Amino acid sequence: MMILHTFGPALGLPDPSPFVMKALVLLKMSKLPYDTAYVNFKKAPKGKGPYMRDGDEIIPDSTFIRFHLEDKHNIDFDPGLNDEQKAIAWAFEKLCEDHLYFAILHERWIDDDNFNRGPVEFFKRAPALIRPFIIRKVRSNMKNVILHGHGMGRHSPQEITRLASRGIKSISDFLGDKQYLFGDEPCGADAMVFSSVAGLLCDRFVSQTRDNAEKFENLKAYRDRGMKRWFPEFADKT
Repeated sequence: MMILHTFGPALGLPDPSPFVMKALVLLKMSKLPYDTAYVNFKKAPKGKGPYMRDGDEIIPDSTFIRFHLEDKHNIDFDPGLNDEQKAIAWAFEKLCEDHLYFAILHERWIDDDNFNRGPVEFFKRAPALIRPFIIRKVRSNMKNVILHGHGMGRHSPQEITRLASRGIKSISDFLGDKQYLFGDEPCGADAMVFSSVAGLLCDRFVSQTRDNAEKFENLKAYRDRGMKRWFPEFADKT
């Protein structure tokens, strides 16, 4: 049986990582049997989660997990989609992964109030005496290495909000009144787009980006639809 290594439920979400949620949705869409276990960073091939064990193989990264399911288990996540639609789906997936994700990171980890509303919980297992040092080190790395290196961290909070809001509106405009990105049934990209929208709308945090996302009724309905379909135990928490 395949085992997906996750961070576990937190912040009112099936997982605080949209990449873990994406992998969970892909596995649910595949209808293949699987189980979950917690991420062990010492055993994570790329030092991050999620990663999945399938027999003797360990597959890191949510996108390579998808490729593995497609290649080894012959799963078609995009039935009925033509090449143009697949290209659009890929572009929206990468909008979420390589753009919106970093805007969310900035709002949750750099803003002190939001950090104390959520990410601070991830450090509860650290010894109390050294916990403040660990928190400072991790947040500094997030700001000066990850976000600055990506480029998102070089913008002002107002600029980040404007960039994120453009992406959110693009998803809403394309979704329109459809159930999922390309119709009544989800495709592979819905796994990431749904997970990102759920994170953007997480009511634990206070930000202009979340306020902007809340304006789009179709995004809230899309989030609720996905939760009911894939994570019914969380449907009443959103």
